[in-house]
This record gives sequence, structure tokens and C-alpha cells, in this order.
Amino acid sequence: MTPWAIALVVLAVPIGILLLSLLLFGPIYRALTRKCSENVRLDGKTVVVTGASAGLGKATALELAKRGARVIMGCRNLTKAQPVADDIISKSGNTNVVVRHLELSDFASVRKFAAQINAEEEALHILINNAGIAGTKNKEVASCGHELVLATNHYGHFLLTHLLMGKLKAGTSSRVINVSSALHADGQLDIEDLNFDRRRYRFEHAYSQSKLANVLFTKELARRLKGSGVVTNVLHPGSVNTEVLRRPNQALSVFLFGRFISPIIFRTETQGAQTQLYLALSEEGGCESGCYYVNCRKARSSRESCDSDLAKKLWEVSCKNVHLEPAEMIPDSRLDSSSSENPRDASQRRRIGHSDFT
Repeated sequence: MTPWAIALVVLAVPIGILLLSLLLFGPIYRALTRKCSENVRLDGKTVVVTGASAGLGKATALELAKRGARVIMGCRNLTKAQPVADDIISKSGNTNVVVRHLELSDFASVRKFAAQINAEEEALHILINNAGIAGTKNKEVASCGHELVLATNHYGHFLLTHLLMGKLKAGTSSRVINVSSALHADGQLDIEDLNFDRRRYRFEHAYSQSKLANVLFTKELARRLKGSGVVTNVLHPGSVNTEVLRRPNQALSVFLFGRFISPIIFRTETQGAQTQLYLALSEEGGCESGCYYVNCRKARSSRESCDSDLAKKLWEVSCKNVHLEPAEMIPDSRLDSSSSENPRDASQRRRIGHSDFT
């Protein structure tokens, strides 16, 4: 054999083994996906799903519409989103599905979206902060002045949750569900350099930082909402073949992986939506708060994500960076005398609230 032939054989063997492993892994991984089996109805309930024009958001919006909810889709591209809404209406038979413009990296857009909901809706029962982007090849700065990935994945949802809290508290056993990722465990939060002004920017670092922020936000939010009747949880949807991985402006390695590899080995979008559906519909999702879920089960998040001091620092910095007014801020329950409700009474009230989801 010639040296070239030998080299080809040497390369072909490990590549072949890798491809075979991927082909075997994919079906097994998808088969292990738990399905949300909750058969509750959401008639009379209002739900907001961000990023609902594709991927997990679209799959989630469809399932909630099938259960009778009024579904408000927060989407940045209305031209793309309206046909998706029409498709959801057709498949669910529920005409109460609407699209509203929402660009999470633009705080003015977030405020306009929230103002419209506050003006039109009597109450909000479920807020699913689902939208997100993966890291871009090069650092980009959003219109709000902050690094684009953190602005979209964290700051926008942080601001939106605050602005909609009044309507959430007006609902019965309302829920805030944040979509994070297992990659939060790789995240490093430098409170003094969240925009990567001093640190070297890498797309994977920007993404994992934003996902860590999602978990820290959830845990601090749960602490502040204790006794309020609103619960919040965060989840990892699993490895899912979504459009987030297939956008051409992503880092090349992410784009190629999303285009050619993820369809073989990852969960479908419907499978990936099961955990957020579980948190939206199950009794456990209405009683627990501040927990991290994977595959419809409670799981342990990273050590850094459980750092309460870091969570408080991120909260304070986020309030400043999204320009929250004092009246818009969610108060600290430990400093609010109205939060002195007996924990047993609060738990019972949340359980009673769940009975409305029938």
C-alpha cells in the first residue's frame, strides 16, 4: 500500500467508528426522553412563550394551545411568526393564539411588549422564557449596549419578568419557567466584566455565561417570590436539534454541527419541549420553586449556580443594566412584611390553584 492509502485507512477507521457510535447513540438518547403525561386543560388561562416561532417555543406553544390556553407568542420576526401562529391554530383548533413583536436584546421592545400585555390581559398564568441564541462567531453588542448573547438570553427575560409580575400575581398559581442548559455548568460569571471587555470573547463562554445567569436568576427570583403565589423553575431541555444551532451567523463549528450532526443524534423539538410542558402543567411544577429540572425530573445544578451571593450580585447588576425603576423591582421577600404567610398555607394555596388547571 502507498503512504497515501495507509493514511486514508488510518483516518477512515476512527471516523467510521465515530459515525457508527453517533448513529447508535441518537436513537437510544431519544428513546430515553420522558414525555409529559399531564392531561390538564388550560381553558381561561393566558400563557406567554418567548421565541415561539420555531424550535422548542413553537412545540411548546402548540401543546399549550391544544389544551385551550390563550397563547401569546413573543417573536422578533412577525413575518415569520404569523404563519407559525396560523399553523398552530389549524393544528390545535384554538383560535386564541396571537403574535406580538418582541426583540429581547432591545429593552424598548421588551417594554412595549410588556405594556401591551399589561393593557390587554386581566392576568397572566404562565410565562415561559424560552427564546435564546447561541454564541456568535465574534462579539456583538446589542442596541441596549450589552453583549448580544447575555442581552438576549438573560437581560431581556429578566426585564420582561419584572414588567409582567403584576399580571402574574393577578393569576392563580402562576408560573415563570426559564429555559437554561446543562452548559450552565461551564459558565463563569465575572460581575465586573459581563460584556467581555477584558476577558477574551469566545462564543461558548458567552453562551454558558448566559445559561448560568438563567439559573442564578431563577433561584434568586424564587427566594423573592416566596409566599407570593408565583413559582419559578428552570430547566435543561436536553440536546435538541433546534434552529438555534443552524443560524448561519453562528460560529462555524456550531453551524456545521447543527446542520449535519445534531439531526442524527439529538432530540426532536417536540421531545425537547417535554420538560417545560411538565413544569407548566404538573402539580409539582406549581408547588416547587427555585428548582432545576432535566428530562421532567428534578436535578442538581452546578455548584456556582447555587451561590446565593453571586445570584444577589447578578440581580443587582441586572436591575441597573436594564434600567428598572424602583416601582418596577420585585421586592426582597425577607424585607417585605406581607410575605410572612405560613409556608403550609402558601403550599396549600398553590395546590388549590393547581386544581384550576383541569
